[in-house]
Amino acid sequence: MAFRIALLPAALASLHATTAIYADDWPAPIQALVEQGLEIHGEFAAPSGLTGYAASHQGREMTVYLTADGNHAIAGSLLDAEGNDVGEAALYERIRQPQEKMVWRQLEASHWIADGRDDAPRVLYTFTDPNCPYCRRFWEATRPWVEAGEVQLRHVLVGILQQDSPAKAASLLGAEDPAAALREHSNGEDVAPTAQPRDIEDQVYRNNQLFEELGFYATPTTVYYLDERLDRVAGMPEEERLREMMGSETP
Repeated sequence: MAFRIALLPAALASLHATTAIYADDWPAPIQALVEQGLEIHGEFAAPSGLTGYAASHQGREMTVYLTADGNHAIAGSLLDAEGNDVGEAALYERIRQPQEKMVWRQLEASHWIADGRDDAPRVLYTFTDPNCPYCRRFWEATRPWVEAGEVQLRHVLVGILQQDSPAKAASLLGAEDPAAALREHSNGEDVAPTAQPRDIEDQVYRNNQLFEELGFYATPTTVYYLDERLDRVAGMPEEERLREMMGSETP
């Protein structure tokens, strides 16, 4: 699948449903596919008199082509003389791009702690569990870019690794100065799990839900834009990938 963030099928199915187009006047072959569970996300021009449709079924993207006489539909890829998939751009425009924007809005609306300047030109969201050793390594590795004001990391606190992870995540989110608390914790002063107001505990719960809904499975998982496309890295990245994520060589 070309969608870089590589969501799990269940998550994709949920997002696909929000971008699907519903109509009662599809051509008969397309309507037959819709009645079998296919979701149509948009129509696009195709060569040789065909009409293309960007579609999905249970989270799986596909293109469907209607013949010029309107009597038959062909599901699958259509290649040009150079082997290029003529429907690839339509799948991105009609399905993946709206998904990526929706994921970014969900991240913006999640509960996170900012690490770095608010006017940093580059923003990344990273899911962080307080008991995750690789999250601390990621914190350390990103210091040059964060301290240079080039990157702001937004730590979406989750509690998934150990029994006290949710309480520790809530302690960080509920601290008087969450950024300072996260900095101390990441520098080795382990945060203590303490009771927090219900709304703070709910923030951790909702972050956990988002983590699962997006099909993520490891911490840190970091989401960012690369070449105007949404990308993600699960775990601690290698040095070359880290520089790609940060958007530049080490300051």
